[in-house]
Parts: sequence; C-alpha cells; structure tokens
Amino acid sequence: METNRSVVPLRAPNPEVIRIPPYNPDAEMTLLGALLINNAGYHRVSEFLQPDHFGNALHGRIFAAIGKLVDRGQIANPVTLKNLFDQDATLTEVGGAQYLVRLAEAAVTVINAEDYGRTVYDLYLRRELITLGEDVVNDAFRQNLDDPAHDQIERAERRLFDLATVGQAEGGFRAFGTALTNAILGAEAAFKRSGKTVGVATGFIDLDRKLGGLHPSDLVVLAGRPSMGKTSLATNIAFNAAKTYQPSSAPGARNLAEDGAVVGFFSLEMSAEQLATRILAEESAVSSDRIRRGDVSHDDFDKFVQASQRLAAIKLFIDDTPALTISALRTRARRLMRQQGLGLIVIDYLQLLRPSNQLRAQDNRVQEISEITRGLKALAKELNVPVLALSQLSRAVEQREDKRPMLADLRESGSIEQDADVVMFIFREEYYLSREPTRRPDEMESKFSERYQEWRERLEKVHGLGEIIVAKQRHGPIGTVKLRFDAETTKFDNYMAPDHLPTADF
Repeated sequence: METNRSVVPLRAPNPEVIRIPPYNPDAEMTLLGALLINNAGYHRVSEFLQPDHFGNALHGRIFAAIGKLVDRGQIANPVTLKNLFDQDATLTEVGGAQYLVRLAEAAVTVINAEDYGRTVYDLYLRRELITLGEDVVNDAFRQNLDDPAHDQIERAERRLFDLATVGQAEGGFRAFGTALTNAILGAEAAFKRSGKTVGVATGFIDLDRKLGGLHPSDLVVLAGRPSMGKTSLATNIAFNAAKTYQPSSAPGARNLAEDGAVVGFFSLEMSAEQLATRILAEESAVSSDRIRRGDVSHDDFDKFVQASQRLAAIKLFIDDTPALTISALRTRARRLMRQQGLGLIVIDYLQLLRPSNQLRAQDNRVQEISEITRGLKALAKELNVPVLALSQLSRAVEQREDKRPMLADLRESGSIEQDADVVMFIFREEYYLSREPTRRPDEMESKFSERYQEWRERLEKVHGLGEIIVAKQRHGPIGTVKLRFDAETTKFDNYMAPDHLPTADF
C-alpha cells in the first residue's frame, strides 16, 4: 500500500540585504570638477583629504595628479592632465581624457569645494569604521590563546583613536594675533585666580611661585629615590587641584576651570584604596599606618565621617590598572576628558608604563622609555592639560657624598630630560640621617660623643623638611623650594622659616 506523504514546499531563499559601503560618486566628481576649474580649492581640502580617501580609486589618482601639479606651481586642468592619463587604461575605459572634461563640466560651484571634500572624507571614515568593526568581530570569533580579549579591546581602541585623529583639520598654522590673544586671556585668568597661576595650582605657595602652576600641554616629571615621598607629593598636588576645582562659568567652556582641575590619577603601583587611605589620612589628620592596621578609636571614625563627606564630591578619578600601555592610557584620558572635562593627569609612575607596540628583541629599555615619554608629551599637547609623571632615579645617587639628585640621575633614558618641560627632584635629607650612628671599635668616647651630637643637630635641623629641586624649567627659573613633610599622614605642607613664625605674646 502506497503511503501518501505530504510534500512541504521549500520556501524561497531570503537572502540578506547586501549592504554596500557608503560611497557618493557625485560628490567626488563634483569636488574634482571644482578643483579642475579653480586650483585654489585644493589647498583648502588637502589639509584633511588624501587620495586614498576616495571611494573610486580612479578619482583618488586624479586628485593626486592635481596635487602634484599644484605643488609644482603649475595649473591643473583637463588640458595639462591629459598627457598624464593618455596611457592610463582605467581612464580609457571611462572615456579617456574626455572624462576630465566631463568632471570639469560636472562642477556646480567652486565655492563649496571644501564642503564636498568633507563629505568625501566623512564617507571614508564610515567605510573605515565598517572595516574596523568587521576586523573586531572576526578577531573575537577566532580562538587564539595568544590574543586575549583585553589585547583585542586595546587594539580596537588604538585603531579607533588613530581613525579619529588622523586627517583632522583643526591643526595647522594659526595667526600670531590669535596666539597673542590666547596668551593675554591666560594672563587675565591668572590675575583672577587667588594663587596668581597660569596653570593648575599645586597648592604649595613657594612651588607655585617658582613654576606659575602646572601649565597646560606641559610634561612635568617628578623624580626621586624610593621613600623620598614622590607618591605622597603627587597625591597632595592631585588632591589640592581637585579640592579647589571650580568649573568655568563661561558658556561652552565645559573643559575649562576657573580654579583647580578635574584630575585623572593613573596609579600603576598602588591600588585606588591605598591612595584613598592616604588622602583620608591627610584630611582627617589620622596616621595612614594606623588606618591601615585598624588601630583607630571612635573619635577617629567621627573624623573619617566628616572627612568623607568633604571628599565625596571632589573631581578626582583613579585608574589603578597595572602595566598600562601608552595607547590605553591615552584612550582612557580622552574618555575622561569627554565625560568629565579633564584638567590634570598624574601618572605613578613612568617606568611602569608599557610602550604601545611590542618592540623587537634587540630594542632595549632606553628605546621603550623614549617612546613612553614622547607619548606622554604628545598626550599633554593633544588634550592641552599638564601631565605630571613620577620617575625613579638610578642608584648612582647613593654613591655620592651629597645625595641631592641631578639630571644625570634620571633612570634609563636621557629622553626624560629631553621631552620634559619641567624636571623636579624630591629630596629629604632626614631619610639619610635617620639611622642612629654607632661607636666605631677604635673610636674614643669623646670623639663619638662629638660626632653623635653633631648628628643630632643635623637631624633636628632637617626634621620634617623636604626639598623640591627644580632642575629644569623650559619657561622659567630653576632653584630649590622647601616644604614641610608629616610622615604620619604622608602630607606635604608649605614651609615657614623660623624667623617668619608668629611670636607668642605671654
């Protein structure tokens, strides 16, 4: 017996809609026609438009040929370009040299050449975004143990950043009058500020007087040996800037501040909680060591509550991701600039950063540090904010009788000295004198007593005293600034000489 089976008809295939990358041939033809009629338009679009930005490769070659003639001081029109394209098979397929005449005739107006150029460039960016997105998807699907997801994210961020910055037309020459106006506005802003600083005030009167604050676009390096207080001073500066932050009241000035700054602190050595403990100790006047060990009283907790209420609203943002690359740091700084309006970047510390690209085996640490310092200086200029980077010093300091650092002590690379606008060293003689002297076997009692008394006098003289040695300043004087240092709360403060202390009336 034959069994009847119901035949299910196959449904017609439902192919996906083929999405063609965005491309506007009319805009490209109109732009080229306008340039062939009036070569002056080439200079306006060549700042941001390149031959490979055209969707039609032939149009890109015509644009490049126009540029060659214009750069030589010659006229670029269908007649002068004819000889260049007589032997071009691609141009022959679309009508030969007559195609150049058609381009010139297609130009509606030469006034809007820059607008057509920006349309072509915008479509190029969209095509690049599509390609980038496809690469990100393909990399994510590919199971490669040597290419973890974090590296893929960082690579995508770097490509996005490069795509966003390459070809921007905001740069170029500016009239001296414009720069002069901006300089006067900066002086006016400094006059209005209480600290009389052009840049971000550090909160230390003598240091601000020496530097004029931390200037926008400057790379400031703060170097010192371990236990000198580099992180403490950087934390103090960051906290002082964030605490005094007042956004600008001028319309459209989101990233400007009347005083202080929004601070991005990249802590590659300490965790965000450890930095928060230091700031809490500074604000509550409770020893950071006691806070860390839990050796606190009920009164201390009352101080913590009061301090936390004051600290909660400050614009200080901490990123404690270890082993950051320059490109990742740059991406995160740009993101913070967009979201909060960044005014100061602090990096603790420079030698813990990694270069963006994996260097070859024969490349050494000096080249890595050179790339890092160049990247930090470029970041300061791009975002127009000061970058305060901490740095280690070589052990050569310990071998000298006078242990005050010098520029030659900067560790691993002379590029730090070269790229930095300001180089400061932190030095506390108390650290080297803190070890109590002992009597030598062949030393007389009277001689030891004399040496011991001399040591006590020297230690008392430098107790709680720190020196900031400004060894290089591109825009101002060098010299030494004294600060007070409280080891318990890891807090630096303004120094006041004994002859300037107020006298007590009894």
